[in-house]
Amino acid sequence: MKPNRYGEDMQDQEISMQRHFNIRLNLFFFSAFAIFTVIIVRLAIIQFVEGPTLTSQEASLTVRDIPLPPDRGTIWDATGVKLAYSTPVQSLYMTLMKDYSSGTGAKNRPEALVLAADIARVFEQYGDPAKPKMTADDVVAAMDLDSKISGGYAPRRIKEDLNDKEVAYFMEHKAAFPGIDVVEESVRHYDPDRVAVQTIGYTKKFKGASYSLPLYEQLRSIRSSDPSMQYIDTEDVGYDGLEYQYQADLRGRNGFKSVPINAQNMVSGLAEMTPPEKGADLHLTLNKNVQLKTQQAILDQLKWLHTNPVSGKLHPNAQTGYAVAMEVDTGNIIAMASMPDYDPNTQEGWTIDNYQNGTITPYSSGRSGHNLESVVLLGSTIKPLSVLLGLNEKLFTTTTPYQDRGIAEFGKDGSTVRNSEGHVYGYLKSPADAIRHSSNVFMVDMVGKKLYSKYGSKGIAKWDAYMKEFGLGVSTGIDLPNEYLGTLEYKNEAETVLSRLVYASWGQQGKYTTMQLAQYAAMLANRGKRMEPHLVSKITDSSGKVLRTFQPKVLNEVHFSSSYWKEVIKGMATDVSSFSGFPYDFARKTGTSTQDVYIKGQRIQTDNGVFIAFAPRENPKLAVAVVIPEGGFGAYSAAPVARQIFDAYDQEYGLDGVPKKSLNKNPPAGAGNAEKAEKPGE
Repeated sequence: MKPNRYGEDMQDQEISMQRHFNIRLNLFFFSAFAIFTVIIVRLAIIQFVEGPTLTSQEASLTVRDIPLPPDRGTIWDATGVKLAYSTPVQSLYMTLMKDYSSGTGAKNRPEALVLAADIARVFEQYGDPAKPKMTADDVVAAMDLDSKISGGYAPRRIKEDLNDKEVAYFMEHKAAFPGIDVVEESVRHYDPDRVAVQTIGYTKKFKGASYSLPLYEQLRSIRSSDPSMQYIDTEDVGYDGLEYQYQADLRGRNGFKSVPINAQNMVSGLAEMTPPEKGADLHLTLNKNVQLKTQQAILDQLKWLHTNPVSGKLHPNAQTGYAVAMEVDTGNIIAMASMPDYDPNTQEGWTIDNYQNGTITPYSSGRSGHNLESVVLLGSTIKPLSVLLGLNEKLFTTTTPYQDRGIAEFGKDGSTVRNSEGHVYGYLKSPADAIRHSSNVFMVDMVGKKLYSKYGSKGIAKWDAYMKEFGLGVSTGIDLPNEYLGTLEYKNEAETVLSRLVYASWGQQGKYTTMQLAQYAAMLANRGKRMEPHLVSKITDSSGKVLRTFQPKVLNEVHFSSSYWKEVIKGMATDVSSFSGFPYDFARKTGTSTQDVYIKGQRIQTDNGVFIAFAPRENPKLAVAVVIPEGGFGAYSAAPVARQIFDAYDQEYGLDGVPKKSLNKNPPAGAGNAEKAEKPGE
């Protein structure tokens, strides 16, 4: 039987199809293998051959923002005089374009040394001959080749304050000095007349300040994402006074240099510059003319006390003096003097004992001959407040008479207090007479003892509350750092409550700052409103646009009967010879506080001069407080300084609202008739 032809054809067709399928499958696997082989080879080439190059290219895309020092704002006095300002200087900076370190960059080191020598030759040829020359070694040190001070990419300051010839040479030959830039910076200057230097404060480099002040230590630890706010070691920052208090306003914003960095932390391209922004300006309430008169009045008075005997003796240990003048209605501080001072332009003040502001702190603010600090006992200047307290507590009335015997007894042991110099004032028809004569025994009998009888052991808390309502023992609110709150000796539990109240009543149990005294005097003047003192009236930007203003602010207010205020202010009328011829009726209170000092183990007593006043008596404009440690009776040590301040204010602003064209022709502060001052009123 013959084979079926159709069946044979079908079989051949299947075999052919299988063969084609196998060929296509083999081609697929071969193609896949080839593709994967190419991919693997390519990845190997990228990793092992092109990898370093690509990594370098990737790293070169990293950009670092290098801050440049900001331009600090200006501090102006009330009349538009610059008290602190910055001037531009040109500084030479270098950004290392290669690794010159002693390790990996050792091969490039000779090149850096040659570059340093070339820079030094430019300084030698074109630098100011009156200034020390930078040697090649000095330049190498400034270049910081091993990056011990700054990162490899950070610009190094080679020299500050280039002259025009140096600037011109480096700008014309920039190609010969790789990485060189001339950058405009600023140098801080202060009024050469030394106006309120402890109040204005001073600056230091951030690097040094950040290790001694918590604010800058914190800023050092914070890395801001905004390069314009990042502090740098070489910039000036406020270290005390207004420079520190208003650091955030004065600083401005630093510029920065955007620099491409490679994997070796070195510059790998051209930098882009963003210039710094100038800080804001402070406009002060301080008046330069009144301030300088105040400072000179203190110095003159100290000299006078050293050379003119009063009550048969000189006061050579009166070596410091403090004064504050505060506007009654506004709280504006017109003058704030802490003497002696220092020259802030030499930056030597903080190496001595008077670099801080003695009107607000006893620390590092000068010492008297027997080492007394600026914060002293109030003495009789507390008596207006003692009487107010007594009236308000109904311990007596405005018409209560008192027989002054010159001595008051208290306590079971019969302790006594006498009037100054043992004076007996006899019949005092009212509390105002007690203030005017400065009767210690009235304060003991009518305030200290009666307050104890009414409140017992709680009398201290009551006294403390009154003191603090008048700003004594609390912050005044002054816009300065490091304000001292006072020494509250009436809280010393080693003494009996009665004893503490007795001595506190006439000013021997609390030490306060001159600023606190001025605020207290202003509160007496405006009859109960404790105004916040301030030194800055407004803040403006560099174009003069007002950013912030400071309005008068009442911190707290006490509400006493108007008859109480009238009685107390009536009593503030002690005769003070240094105000002879003063054209205004004014309220005042002299004070002398006695402190113990020890010399070679022996205790002696010394007197501090204290004085508060406000003028005019009706519609008062200005309150003044003066303290002269170891100056003796306040009537002839502190009062003459206050007179000069009132005269200076009258000249500039007018105590009656009309500025005067010239000061009254008065004798030098403290001269002539100081011996006639009413010392028994102390």
